[in-house]
Amino acid sequence: MASIPPEAEDHLTSELLVAHLATSRDDRPHAAPVWYVYRDGAIEIATTGTKLANIRANPRVALSIQKVEAGDPLWGMTIRGTATVVESESDGINRRLNEKYGADEDAWTENTGVRIDVGSVDHWTYD
Repeated sequence: MASIPPEAEDHLTSELLVAHLATSRDDRPHAAPVWYVYRDGAIEIATTGTKLANIRANPRVALSIQKVEAGDPLWGMTIRGTATVVESESDGINRRLNEKYGADEDAWTENTGVRIDVGSVDHWTYD
């Protein structure tokens, strides 16, 4: 498991941003926006539908996150890793996501928790 560099970790946790999760099934890519929490060196998301089915079939995933102000990119990051479905922890993951993003505590209860162990990270800033 790779670690996220401190500057990238600061960007990852500094504010409310949406990540784009890339999954693949049967050699067909699928990308969709997700809320995320960075916790204990891993990324936590909660999802359902196509994203969850794809993770169950192929746990190799990527996340893309970018900070933009007035159309100008400030920094970006791509995280590649292995996703694990953690149904037993779904309530806790949902609660952490809802708290971070200001949703009702009991929102999105149909989602299933997923932990993404970081395999590699590319992080860049625009000067």
